[in-house]
Amino acid sequence: MNNTQHIPRSEYPRPQFVRESYINLNGTAWTFEFDHGKSGMERKLNESTGFKSVINVPFCPESELSGVQHTDFIEEMYYHRELNIPAEWAGKKILLHFGAVDYECWGFINGKEVGHHIGGSCSFFFDLTDAVKAGEKCHFVLRVKDNTRSSVQMVGKQCFFYQSKACSYTRTTGIWQTVWMEAVNHHALTSCAITPDLDNGSFHFKPELFAEKQNLKLKIRILADGKETGCKEVNAVSGMNVTITLDTIRTWSPEDPFLYDIEYTLSDGNTVIDRVTSYAGLRKIHIEGNQFYLNNEKFYFRLVLDQGFYPDGIWTAPTDEALKKDIEYSMAAGFNGARLHQKIFEERFHYWADKLGYITWGETPSWGAACFSAYLLNSDIAKFWEAGMLFTREWQDCIRRDYNHPSIVTWTPANETWPGDRPEQQERYAVFMETIYDLTKQLDPTRPCNETSGYHHVKTDLWTVHTYRNKPEELKEALSGKDDLPVFFRNEMEKKAYKGQPYICDEFGGFKYLPEGIAKENKYGSWGYSTTSTEEEYLDLIEKEIDVMLTQKDFCGYCYTQLTDIEQEQNGILTYDRIPKVDLKKLHAIFGKKPQ
Repeated sequence: MNNTQHIPRSEYPRPQFVRESYINLNGTAWTFEFDHGKSGMERKLNESTGFKSVINVPFCPESELSGVQHTDFIEEMYYHRELNIPAEWAGKKILLHFGAVDYECWGFINGKEVGHHIGGSCSFFFDLTDAVKAGEKCHFVLRVKDNTRSSVQMVGKQCFFYQSKACSYTRTTGIWQTVWMEAVNHHALTSCAITPDLDNGSFHFKPELFAEKQNLKLKIRILADGKETGCKEVNAVSGMNVTITLDTIRTWSPEDPFLYDIEYTLSDGNTVIDRVTSYAGLRKIHIEGNQFYLNNEKFYFRLVLDQGFYPDGIWTAPTDEALKKDIEYSMAAGFNGARLHQKIFEERFHYWADKLGYITWGETPSWGAACFSAYLLNSDIAKFWEAGMLFTREWQDCIRRDYNHPSIVTWTPANETWPGDRPEQQERYAVFMETIYDLTKQLDPTRPCNETSGYHHVKTDLWTVHTYRNKPEELKEALSGKDDLPVFFRNEMEKKAYKGQPYICDEFGGFKYLPEGIAKENKYGSWGYSTTSTEEEYLDLIEKEIDVMLTQKDFCGYCYTQLTDIEQEQNGILTYDRIPKVDLKKLHAIFGKKPQ
């Protein structure tokens, strides 16, 4: 069962854990009401049977595609939708899934609470089993709370001011990814982590069940081009590792993004109670000395900064094809991957990255949370710990959701952190960042952790720096290091964190170029880190700075700012509406260069 006709973003939202039967709940069957006075519960909006205004889900109310386009601050709002529970779902566990809701939300069925979730970036579900009846209709209300200026929640590049400013842009509130519903057996699979083991030619599986039951059997089949290459049936137990050795070995890489198909079959005696399909890539990531390795060979990052904003959907891509197309534009320009910046991207993006062989770094929207910036505290130390607790909770969910994607090769919990100037601030910051690093490695020891992109490093597997210079000779000098350290750093507290890690400049460039007839100044003013006037000047400056990167001793790669313009920040190789500013073949001749 699925109902994907005439529904926006109708594609299956969770491509690494697919069941055949589901109901996509996107579209204009949703109504809403803003609650600017925060009196919604007193006014019993949770018991609503419908509001006056219509919204097109999964697009946020700030966006054009939502049909609302309200761009002022929205601290609370309510959604309503009638749910029709199929009769054939009787006796099953009924789940209401959300790709993401920014930031905190509560779900109600016919006025009674059925769930609560905190965190604006990761997927979750409400269990409706005890609140609904198969074959009947019910009223679902979602209450949303989103305080961008609280200093305790992550907001990324959502602007603290009414109007977009500097490198912060239009906000996202409420539902911004697909909503869908499914019914499963009470003992069904909830997830299955897949760890590739290239050196031993195998995959390790770690299944989780909603509830355990004796004598359940789980059969895992691995297929290569439709032919079985590994299979094992085991007693189904949550958290137990299942190792399957492959008959056919074929690695996943940007040159050959081969994916194995995975089939899970859960049985109770002779009865199949759950069937799920997935996929996996066999690849290995590790660090030796100051070099990064992919599949036991040195790998050089040629990344582009991708912030994942769209002019009509803001944080939400207008179509699945748009997600794919962004990757294709980047690859056509010569990049082999992207640093996904200040946003947890939706699962469909990672699916296309896996399919196309596109390397990515996963990063949270850490800006706005006081645990990463002493300047947001306003002397309220409680905010530091509250922000840290909320971040830690959500970061774990994000790693678990995206763990299986072979295209993700690095985790970046934060970006451009600011520990403050006072010793007590720096000590508190250091403890927190060490904890986040350790937590990340406990959840995923297979990938490096770049604990903060750019600065200020405390404990990290990669030495990443941000060096914007508009003169190549100044860029080279900055990257060459100082004070007997061969790397760029910002202050004394960073010195003790450098242990010879792989060295990567993961932000530079940002050259503004607005070719006539293709791009024009943003109505609120526009900027780049530096400005070029002609195509020749633009290409020449990019090439000279890329040449600096490629000749830097023991360097492991770079990340150029950026893929697209975003509102007033107009330093992309594409305009905001995805028009190339120059022939991408000319850029490929530059960004496609290999290190010397």
